[in-house]
Amino acid sequence: MTPKMFDRPVYLKEKKGIVREITTLDDAIDFLEDWPERDRDLIHEVTLKTCFMAHDGHKPLNVARDAMRAFGKKKGILVKAPAVQPWMIGGTTGGGRISA
Repeated sequence: MTPKMFDRPVYLKEKKGIVREITTLDDAIDFLEDWPERDRDLIHEVTLKTCFMAHDGHKPLNVARDAMRAFGKKKGILVKAPAVQPWMIGGTTGGGRISA
């Protein structure tokens, strides 16, 4: 079974400054199921339910993605897409230099 991919990832902060990239519906459900029980509330419950409904085909995938973004925003953990850092891009051989 192919994963249900979001059209764009959602980035959410975790503990210790780690940013988690949510790219699929399964990633979203895992993230929500890992959420500490003491911090679960109505927002968490509705977001998880929306993701399950999208998983079962009762809601469009983009609705689940939007719910994850709203969850992250309400919880203060939504992160803008990180900029590509220079070290993330593989350099070409020679670095573009010409030998003299």
